[in-house]
Amino acid sequence: MARTLLAALAFAAAALAAAAPPMYDESADARAQIAAALGDASRAGVPVLVVFGANWCGDCKALDTAFEAGASAPLIAKSFKVVKVNVGRFDRNVDLAASYGVPLRKGIPAVAVLSQRGKVLYATAGGELADARAMGDRGIYDFFAKVAAQPR
Repeated sequence: MARTLLAALAFAAAALAAAAPPMYDESADARAQIAAALGDASRAGVPVLVVFGANWCGDCKALDTAFEAGASAPLIAKSFKVVKVNVGRFDRNVDLAASYGVPLRKGIPAVAVLSQRGKVLYATAGGELADARAMGDRGIYDFFAKVAAQPR
């Protein structure tokens, strides 16, 4: 009986995961998304937060969950226009990350904060978010609270 229940729960969890939309749009034009976000950011008076990650990445999922429902969610929504950029298996948008000073070899997720004119205000240079699961909701919040408080 217990095995049947566990199997049913595992199947249900797998079905929910399969039904959820991917965090990173694998067919998106990242440059066009960033350009659109810069326009939105200019109107809203906030910087753009570019998040580099991939759908297979557990730490990217942890960060995305924190942005959507964690303590960080209100802070992120108030402080930034967010663009999620898919890096695939480190074979997509790598040049874009490098152009913002984000070394993907240090791990993902990784971020760049852009002014409303597209100037890099901050970039994770040392894999600061690559262990987002271990950081937990509070650690992610503390990290972005510091980033949001930086001069623009």
